[in-house]
Amino acid sequence: MAGQTDTERLARSLSQADAIVIGAGSGLSTAAGYTYDGDRLLRYFPDFVARYGFTDMYSGGFYPFDTPGEYWAYWSRYIWINRYGPMPSDLYRRLLRLVKGRDYFVLTTNVDHCFQRVGFDKMRLFYTQGDYGLFQSAEPQGASAHRTYDNEDAVRRMVLSQGFRIGADGQLSLPDGGRLSLQVPRDLLPVCPDDGRPMVPNLRADDTFVEDAGWHAAADRYTAFLRSHRDARVLYLELGVGMNTPGIIKYPFWQLTAANPNAIYACVTKDEAWCPGQIAGRSMCIDADIADVVRALD
Repeated sequence: MAGQTDTERLARSLSQADAIVIGAGSGLSTAAGYTYDGDRLLRYFPDFVARYGFTDMYSGGFYPFDTPGEYWAYWSRYIWINRYGPMPSDLYRRLLRLVKGRDYFVLTTNVDHCFQRVGFDKMRLFYTQGDYGLFQSAEPQGASAHRTYDNEDAVRRMVLSQGFRIGADGQLSLPDGGRLSLQVPRDLLPVCPDDGRPMVPNLRADDTFVEDAGWHAAADRYTAFLRSHRDARVLYLELGVGMNTPGIIKYPFWQLTAANPNAIYACVTKDEAWCPGQIAGRSMCIDADIADVVRALD
């Protein structure tokens, strides 16, 4: 319709779609307040910043710490604030309101579990790259080859052992005097109950990543959803997806849109909102803050 903005076109496409497939990348969680540098880094990792000069949580996660105790001092904080602590904003709840009661599915490379935490149907979610809330064996084989393990209690104990306090809402606060330990006691280090080896976060970093039964069931549900809506009016709504792993969400969404003349593709992200010319006539590429766009749609 002449004169419509892309956000208005997106609102219309949302209302008219038979099905909505959300593809969510790291930019969505960043827009929700899950920043990995700046104030959040300094608030929860002041000692690591002072010792190692870390400038962001993500790169710090690859540091070759000298001891398992120091590794888990870092990672337990990282997991807690990005998986179990209070959510920084209501963006995910606003997004849920846009699709609640609709026929939708979510494909995401994010590992912070925000969708399920705010009430998205877990049977309509596929976390392709893992979950901060799960551990796996560092060397999965035998009984541990296809298993993951819930980690909330273990992470909580490790965080508390460093001197943090945890509020009723999950908020971490520094101890009186602000002194923290950079070591987790040996008896709290996570060990796989099936193979006796050390455990690590269940995050896709190499070929040891465990795709457990839940992962495969979610993959099958996603495939079945796409198949059952092959010719329907589907809105492929891509939020915060960049070019780090375009083969998981971006390229498939382009291909699915091209293959279905009834489909619409919408991309909302800062600085990387674009699409191929072949689907440009059925696409909206919105270079804007995701929180602002979702707020306008809500």
